[in-house]
Amino acid sequence: MLTIRQATVEDAQAIWEIFRDIALQGETYVFPADTDREAALRIWLETPQRTFVAEQADRVVGTYYLKTNLPGRGSHVCNAGYMVREEARGQGVGRAMCDHSLDQARQLGYQAMQFNLVVSTNESAIRLWQDKGFIIAGRLPKAFDHARFGLVDAFVMYRLLP
Repeated sequence: MLTIRQATVEDAQAIWEIFRDIALQGETYVFPADTDREAALRIWLETPQRTFVAEQADRVVGTYYLKTNLPGRGSHVCNAGYMVREEARGQGVGRAMCDHSLDQARQLGYQAMQFNLVVSTNESAIRLWQDKGFIIAGRLPKAFDHARFGLVDAFVMYRLLP
């Protein structure tokens, strides 16, 4: 059974392992492969408004954060980032975290959610976000330097939170 809860300092190692592996793959996030543990945890645990982990059989299999996308007159829109352990992908972890994040965003008073850079080759994520009501609001030509494919397009995705 999958449970999602707010992250604690005790989750730092698991979050770091997930972050490190995804940064090393260089296929979905802009973080450099050599991002160190301290920087990664600052990005994922300290900067966001809230960070959560998804657990299955007492093991952290995914994590996501919520934060305000822009200050001031854009502060009603949040941003979220999701990471899932490689061996847990395709098992509904991302979908469950997305559902949870939408509920959390509403509870925090956000009126919309925006993903600033969804890599065009990340087809499973794009399908998931579209299933959850996100639209592709813009295309950024050659905005991501993919580890395998070189420069590829990225999307800005957006949805209102009624």
